[in-house]
Amino acid sequence: MDNSPSKKVWLKFKRNKLAFSGLIFILLLVLMGILGYIITPDSSPNANTQILPLNKKKPGSTFKFIIINKNPNIKTVGFFERMLSGQKSNVTSIPITSYRLVDNNVFITPYIGDEGKAQEIKYKLNEICPRCTPHSKLGTVATLFEQYNVYEKNYWLGTDIYGRDLLSRMILGIRVSLSVGLMAVLISLFIGVSLGAIAGYFGGRIDAGISWFMNVVWSLPSLLLVIAISFALGKGFWQIFIAVGLSTWVDVARLVRGQVMALKEVEFVEAARALGFSTSRTIIKHILPNIAGPILVVASSNFASAILLETGLSFLGFGAQPPMASWGSMIKEHYGYIIMDAAYLAVLPGLAIMLTVYAFNVLAIGLRDAFDVKGQNTTV
Repeated sequence: MDNSPSKKVWLKFKRNKLAFSGLIFILLLVLMGILGYIITPDSSPNANTQILPLNKKKPGSTFKFIIINKNPNIKTVGFFERMLSGQKSNVTSIPITSYRLVDNNVFITPYIGDEGKAQEIKYKLNEICPRCTPHSKLGTVATLFEQYNVYEKNYWLGTDIYGRDLLSRMILGIRVSLSVGLMAVLISLFIGVSLGAIAGYFGGRIDAGISWFMNVVWSLPSLLLVIAISFALGKGFWQIFIAVGLSTWVDVARLVRGQVMALKEVEFVEAARALGFSTSRTIIKHILPNIAGPILVVASSNFASAILLETGLSFLGFGAQPPMASWGSMIKEHYGYIIMDAAYLAVLPGLAIMLTVYAFNVLAIGLRDAFDVKGQNTTV
């Protein structure tokens, strides 16, 4: 039987059903974020196909479309490029109310809303459906037209104010939130672990100087600090990585400083010094592995904080810029509809933010209990 410390931590973590469920939920989000455009109903870049007549349609709405033009010059990208960046559509289609075929013409009634009816538009059948010839062996003209030019599309979560598929943009919003959280946590860990370990190990004036700097940053409200950094770096997706990361490292640094101060006097560290090991080796190979548990706990907590900061910045217009899909910007675009007939437009991304942050928080609590760091001034 494997009695290693990591095995014991894992078994203890699995017994916490809520924390384990949070981990499963996060892994599902990661999988959806990686697959991206492969699983989105709208696979165009940024899921930005705008069909204004279909704006604010309820979840579960189904509409019929007719393809009126095909562009053979659009390049079909490979699987991985499509997964990462999407595929430009090579067809032009419009939502319709009805259509009818008369000789070599097709008369289409476009959909312009539930309250109005548009005039019919006439198209040459052989122009929009070259395969639809009376002498085709594939079937009748009506059958061929229905097969090649007519399709239905279901909007499972409805559409936004621009007629874009809400489900597709919700899925792409996962990428923004998780990537910002990951990069911000990596930046905060690099800065926090480095400064905290240096302050805790050397002490004296070095510790006093770093602690003063940490207290100055600690005293600034996180959101205001991130906004200030965003002003300095400019608006954008990549800038937000740095802005959020530079505002969340103090928690890590304070934790690491206290843990290193407690461990630097124990026997195995004294033995490393006696053997002539360098300071960097003593810290990296002997001290930091022994405080990995508390660091992992605070990193999980900071992940949730980073997601909240990113959505807050996007809501204020400093985060991911349109047309990139972000949960925060989706709430900004639609919060006015909460008191109207389309509250789901803001409620659904809000629920996504709430569930994701809650999952990371219960994960952090589960890790705290599994690593047994309750008495080590680690807060979640």
